[in-house]
Formats: sequence, C-alpha cells, structure tokens
Amino acid sequence: MYSRSIGGTPEVPSITTVIGQEHKDLTGWAGHMASAELAGDARLASAVGSPAELLRLARQASSAAERFRDAAAARGDRVHHYAEQVALESLGLRHGVGEARAALAEHRESGFADRFDEWWQLYGVTPLAAEVTVWNHTLGYAGTLDLVADIGGRTCIIDFKTKGLTRDGRSKPLSDSVVMQLVAGMQAEEMLLDARSGEWKPWPYGTDPVLLAVAVSEAEVVPNQASPAVLKAHWHKFWALRQVWEHSRATESAGTALRPIAPPPLPAPAGADAEQ
Repeated sequence: MYSRSIGGTPEVPSITTVIGQEHKDLTGWAGHMASAELAGDARLASAVGSPAELLRLARQASSAAERFRDAAAARGDRVHHYAEQVALESLGLRHGVGEARAALAEHRESGFADRFDEWWQLYGVTPLAAEVTVWNHTLGYAGTLDLVADIGGRTCIIDFKTKGLTRDGRSKPLSDSVVMQLVAGMQAEEMLLDARSGEWKPWPYGTDPVLLAVAVSEAEVVPNQASPAVLKAHWHKFWALRQVWEHSRATESAGTALRPIAPPPLPAPAGADAEQ
C-alpha cells in the first residue's frame, strides 16, 4: 500500500500487489527444488535406514524453494541498488556507486555490475529520473519505476529484472507479467517530488514512452521492448486485477462469511396437542 507522504494513511495498492492477485501455482517448482536438494545432500547415503534422520533431511529440504527465493530477492535488491546508484551518478546527484559495487563483489556478484555497465554504455542511456514513485488516481494505485531514461532520442520507462543463467550460459527469459508492470507505470498521472511533505507534480514524461524490460544477468544484459500491439490487452488485465483486489478487500472487511447454525426444532410428537 502507498500513502501520499511518509506517515500518511495507506490509500492505494502497489502495482506489484495488484499483479499479485493473479494466482500462480509454484508447487511443482517448490517440489523440484526440495527433491533436488535432498538428492544432492551428502548426508543422504548415511541416513538410509534411519527414518528419523531421513525425516530431518526431508524437513530441511522442504524449505529449499523459500531459501532460493529469499536469496534471489536479496541479490535482486543489490543489483537494483547498483543500477540506481549508476543513474544517480549520471544525473550528477549524490550516489554510492562504489559501495554498491563493493556489496556485489562481497557476494561474488561483480559480473552483474560489469554487464550492466557495458549495456549502459552500449545503449547510450541518459537517465531522466531513478526510482520514481508514481500515482494513478483514476484507477487507484501507485508504484515505483526503476528508471526513466532517454535512449536514442526516445523516452523509456525501464524495469530491471535480475536473472540467473540457463544451462547454456544465457540469461533466463523474462515473464510476460513484466508488461503489466510497465504499462501500469506508463499510465502514471503524478510523480512524487518530496515524500516527507507529500509534494507531487503531474507526470512530465509524456504518454507514449518506450517500455523496456531489461534482464540483467552475470553473462549478459538483454533489453526487451513491450510490443505496442499487446499494451491494451495487458492494461485491461491489470484493470481487472485491480477490481479483484478491491472486491477481495471488501469481502475481507465485510465480516465473517460463514457461521454455524443450530438444527431446526424437532416436530412435536404426534397426538401431543390432543392429549393437552
């Protein structure tokens, strides 16, 4: 949820919260991660014949997907932070490029920064704003855009996605859901200037930007443009998911949906009235 200023009342959901209303079944992936970790555990051979030890290893392996997710999220935060610092440096603003690169090096992730720098130079990225908080009053949502930049004379809204590598050493592909993220950002009506005072201004970057989803991996950076032909469909899907969020919130606040009831009264015994 986003508020209009720091300490303000939360008013609207975030773009990612809206997109999260679409259920995705990850049980198969979670099961694969657990079984793969268990199969590769060096203690498995010695645990055979010991039900208690096998159970202990299985319980530990069952959280493999969560640990992988959390590690990937932390890595993504570090890469995004580095990208933001590079943009701030280019804008002539206070930055921490050195510290951000050092944090990546500490986790043996310098390749992400190296590939990012190569892409930045190759595409001649001229940043206009970094980590931009935007607001849409019409539909009721807010979000933060990774970067708004000029590339080749066109204004671009850019979303960075940190990706692992495929078996052949290439960047893993992006999910189509990133198009919803980008098209929601494109519909921004306001841009935050000062979070403490709650100062906003009308969105200044036009209504026809190029939407870029940029996959950043240790081997390569792969920019992908959201096809203009699909934007309307993805906007409609985002709109529908926003309605799902609204109705889900309404049903949750409506109170208990189900309540137990007592059985109906037993019928009076036959002839009971006549005896009275």
